[in-house]
Amino acid sequence: MTDIMSREIQLVSRPNGMPNAANFAIATTKLEPLQDQQVLVRNLYMSVDPYMRGRMSDRKSYVPPFVLGKALDGGAVGEVIESRAKEFKRGDIVTSSFGWREYFIAAPKALHLVSPDIKPLSAYLGALGMTGMTAWAGLNLVDVKAGDAIFISGAAGAVGSVAGQLAKLRGCYVIGSAGSAEKVKFLQEECGFDVAFNYKTAPILDQLDRAVPDGIDVYFDNVGGETLEAALSSLRIHGRIISCGGISGYNEESPQAGPSNLFNMTIKRLTMKGLIVSDSLALQDKFEQEVGGYFRNGKLKNKETVVVGLEQSVNAFIGLFAGKNIGKMVVKLD
Repeated sequence: MTDIMSREIQLVSRPNGMPNAANFAIATTKLEPLQDQQVLVRNLYMSVDPYMRGRMSDRKSYVPPFVLGKALDGGAVGEVIESRAKEFKRGDIVTSSFGWREYFIAAPKALHLVSPDIKPLSAYLGALGMTGMTAWAGLNLVDVKAGDAIFISGAAGAVGSVAGQLAKLRGCYVIGSAGSAEKVKFLQEECGFDVAFNYKTAPILDQLDRAVPDGIDVYFDNVGGETLEAALSSLRIHGRIISCGGISGYNEESPQAGPSNLFNMTIKRLTMKGLIVSDSLALQDKFEQEVGGYFRNGKLKNKETVVVGLEQSVNAFIGLFAGKNIGKMVVKLD
């Protein structure tokens, strides 16, 4: 193997509030020579996701914080350039957690072989990747079933748009909130939501009450804050909450106040379960069989916002918090 120079994005300072370009730097590193039982991969696509914001702060969480002066990690789809491991050969397409860089060397256990026949390959970061699996696992977490009325916040994002489509396939009545007229149209016309509304145009609870006067059975929470509070008012007795994310508070420098109507958890006998997709990795084959089948049969759409160039990945990441994506935000490497 000749010397390979790889560009990567490093975290150089921890953000206060909203991240900005000064928190990151592009660096070039030289890869070490390939050893036995190692694989060299060139990334084709990488993922940027809201949860990464939490890892940029130096505080205890379910995943360790990013290390300053080192490349960030994240989902990626790449092509095997050279292999000294029997599990992989040149030209194989693999997924990994070694995003935010052009090339990397890894042990076989850190790679997951996928079919090159899926187009686009970036779908393995969206509907067929961890965001799709998050949506699928969330619905399973509280046994979402036919006849349920389910409200999904952040519904035009990577997780929400897949969760809504999968809920429709289960026979649910699906309501979604999003932040623009374009996103509302996407949810209704492309994802098949029964109702979608722009949370910026009127109070969320008012719009939710108009959409489902009798209330909802399930709330898939990607946002937190006032949307969670509205859902607590709309949920029926014995309703269920899937607590997946809280993007409305990710960049707050002090914790948000809790919902003022949290006592609804008691009087309505609600169930609220937290969701971390890594808890479901043992079910990945089942997910790929079920959801992959929907995708191949055209029953599930994989919507993407694609940004080109590693150097644009920071802007793509920051854009998540300004709502600049519809569906999955993906960076296509040059």
